[in-house]
Amino acid sequence: MSMFEDIPVEVGVIYEGERIRRKEMQVEFGGPNIEHKFELVRVKSPDEIEDGKITIIGPDIKDMPEGSSHPLGILVEVAGAQLESELEGVIERRIHEYCNFIEGIMHLNQRYDIWLRLSKKSYQKGLNSLVYIGKVLHKLFKSELPIIEKIQITFITDTERVKEPWKEALEIYEARDARARGLKDEEVDTFYGCTLCQSFAPTHVCIITPQRYSNCGAISWFDGRASARIDPKGPVFAIEKGELLDPVKGEYSGVNEMAKQKTLGEVTRVWLYSAFGHPHTSCGCFEGVAFYIPEVDGFGVVHRGYREPTVNGLPFSTLADSTAGGRQIDGFHGISIEYMRSPKFLQADGGWNRVVWMPFEVKERVKDFIPKEIVDKIATEKEANTIEELKKFLQEKGHPIVERWKTLPAEAKAIAVEEEAVEMPAEAPVATLPTLPITAGGFKIILKDAKIYAKKVIIRIEKPEKKG
Repeated sequence: MSMFEDIPVEVGVIYEGERIRRKEMQVEFGGPNIEHKFELVRVKSPDEIEDGKITIIGPDIKDMPEGSSHPLGILVEVAGAQLESELEGVIERRIHEYCNFIEGIMHLNQRYDIWLRLSKKSYQKGLNSLVYIGKVLHKLFKSELPIIEKIQITFITDTERVKEPWKEALEIYEARDARARGLKDEEVDTFYGCTLCQSFAPTHVCIITPQRYSNCGAISWFDGRASARIDPKGPVFAIEKGELLDPVKGEYSGVNEMAKQKTLGEVTRVWLYSAFGHPHTSCGCFEGVAFYIPEVDGFGVVHRGYREPTVNGLPFSTLADSTAGGRQIDGFHGISIEYMRSPKFLQADGGWNRVVWMPFEVKERVKDFIPKEIVDKIATEKEANTIEELKKFLQEKGHPIVERWKTLPAEAKAIAVEEEAVEMPAEAPVATLPTLPITAGGFKIILKDAKIYAKKVIIRIEKPEKKG
């Protein structure tokens, strides 16, 4: 007898990685256009929990119009003799995995960035209530993690009643992250790896160190250690660091060997602290993207919640597509917000002295970890929305990146056409483009994920022709 016989759709690993497009969805929860969404696990005492209880606060799926979007809070409360609060983040991350086992459910991201979609097909089969999702979570958590003895689940979809628990969840996330700060990569012999997202990105493995959180922002080094201990055969596992091959770039022999093993040879080297050469791969659940801006030889950073085009004209979705899928793309680096608080952040590329732009919201969240001498020299959308505005801002503020620029001779501006060769930085592409259309011989050729390299870039300054 199946443990899911009372669920109207199939449940299994075969449905992991299923994508549900807008035209195929019945309803969605969270996502980029909904502010209040979260998933949270709390460890409670046994007498505070009614095992198997599922509560819905607000409208249920069957009460929602087709194609509509809604807020969502998922509160999972657990109890067990071996459970401790340190395991909350570990258990929480499994919500992503277990929801994706359900036919017709797509779950993306984590914590305050969750995005769920239900397909029309599964809705028509009878998956018309959050109660069914709760039942699947209840059964999978208790069967996969026997240390959970009791569990109850609450879904909050009410627009007003979700706001207060959402604020509380943000405070809890921050408190967890703060506990994990202070320990250095050099002080431990073991890192941890996570393959929870390999259903979406088969060649991606997340390397979790004390100073480099998981890309999703949900698993610290301490979480990784706890997860590997309670579920040794699970998706989070120990990695022996091995020999330190490069302390600046963050290359370790043990990490390279594990990456090669877990990606079936697709990824053989990983530089933990660089966006060039052999950057850490990305899945699709990363909180933000660090992206190279060749016009200023610096980095921009954008988070998932930013809805406007970035300073180079590309939205988050395009930048995310340039780094997702387990690929190593020069100049594009999926990151967590917590990694931006680390002294190892882009260490090999110049660290904060190389960062030139980020949304105001992100800057406010991490400004206490940005060196004081640089914090006011990094632009946000309030100061720069184009490359030209960015260049002007950086020059006026005296950003360290300006010293890296090769300036044109003054006399070049006075003649009709002048050429100046500008050396590009080592290991950096002149341009990395998600799509590059080329028209030749009557055909239109579109290159996907094109990377253009050059020893020199020739800049032509053309003087407008005189009239009359």
